[in-house]
Amino acid sequence: MLTFDPICAIATPPGAAGLAIIRLSGDSCFAIADTCFRGKTSIEASRSHTILYGTFWSGGQAIDQVTAFVYRAPHSYTGEDVVEFGCHGGTIVAHEVVQALIEAGARHAEPGEFTKRAFLNRKLDLTQAEAVGDIIHAVSTHGSHTAARQLMGGFTRRLAELREKLLELCGLLELELDFSQEDIELIDKTVLAHRIHEAREYCLELASAHRSSEILRSGFSVGIVGYPNAGKSSLLNALLGKNRAIVSEIAGTTRDYIEETLQIGSMAVRIIDTAGFRASSDVIEVAGIQLAETLLEECHLILVLNDSSEGAEHSEPLVRSLREKFSEARVECVQTKIDLLKASDTLIPTLLPEGEGQDFMTLQKPSPSGRGLGEGLYLSVKEERGMKELKHFIEREAQSAVQTVSDALINARQASLLTQAASSLAKAREAVQMGASNEFAAIDLREALKRIGEITGEVWNEEILNSVFAKFCIGK
Repeated sequence: MLTFDPICAIATPPGAAGLAIIRLSGDSCFAIADTCFRGKTSIEASRSHTILYGTFWSGGQAIDQVTAFVYRAPHSYTGEDVVEFGCHGGTIVAHEVVQALIEAGARHAEPGEFTKRAFLNRKLDLTQAEAVGDIIHAVSTHGSHTAARQLMGGFTRRLAELREKLLELCGLLELELDFSQEDIELIDKTVLAHRIHEAREYCLELASAHRSSEILRSGFSVGIVGYPNAGKSSLLNALLGKNRAIVSEIAGTTRDYIEETLQIGSMAVRIIDTAGFRASSDVIEVAGIQLAETLLEECHLILVLNDSSEGAEHSEPLVRSLREKFSEARVECVQTKIDLLKASDTLIPTLLPEGEGQDFMTLQKPSPSGRGLGEGLYLSVKEERGMKELKHFIEREAQSAVQTVSDALINARQASLLTQAASSLAKAREAVQMGASNEFAAIDLREALKRIGEITGEVWNEEILNSVFAKFCIGK
């Protein structure tokens, strides 16, 4: 096990709380802890995995009554000697404990440095280390549970199986090279090409889960758009259950976007209320519309609100335009203000019977243009009609978007490496099919293996580690 200089940091969130934990890890950490801790038994003399009770001192002043959790290397989170002090929470005591440990010889930990040491001491691989961050920042139970499976090695095992298959193929190719003069074929080239193809498809399948993983990591993004006065801000307030946005009959009230996150069922949903889309000479309003289009690139679902009193097809040009611009998102039209409709002259939606499809409403009459609109989403925020159905619709869309995620939350780094590995495998397969020397296919297979090794951390450099652990909070 590697041992580094002693570091310390608060490992719990700041603020008033019953407890705070301060972690101390590294060379001589027991001796440093004993300069501040007074109990019946010294930390240096204690066995691993014991809890001591005593008083924490700094400069001759008693700071707090604390517990000290003792972990001896290699049986600790970092693989080093570790002491974790438990003191009363708050804004003062925990910081005083940290300052006393620094004065005694430790230094303040950098973001993610404890987990970085766990990786360097082979307590975790790189995918497991990244799972730690995902668990901490999880916004849904599905995301948290998936990250937990990744931390327990589910993703590592899948990559290890892939790596073993590629190593076997690479070994056979390289062994054939040794017997090239004897014209010995250790594996049929058609079978070899098929196995390489299967490995490539597997890499692409994993990489494609990146977008779904981001939903579990950051939430399902829903953009609310429409022409001015379509009811966007009213809908946002209704979804949140509070007056978050200004509602006015004056067109163009919303100049900037408003973003809020709420829980709908088991999913965290990020709602973005945007400026009304229209031609405008107002510089600020135009900037707001341009910003809205940038934000919609991140959205998984775009709800185009249409003021039904203006006609059921009033927003069709906007719907078509958004579907062309944002092909990866689902764009749905929502008819709003249905309380303003009259049975005598226009469309009156009614809820479908209880059961499947109840999130939609049907039309009692064809549209004025004569083209039936079939089924659609209808709302009256004022009368609270259709809100429950809309929430059910959003929840089902969110759940459907993450069905492919199982043992790992694929991040951008991993997705990029998997795509690069797939590219190398495609080259290897092409070389085999063209009858090229085994050397060419073996080189590409080795390149794919290198990329997979970078995912797990078998292949790493300081730049890779800095990129991963800089995103961690201090204390983890």
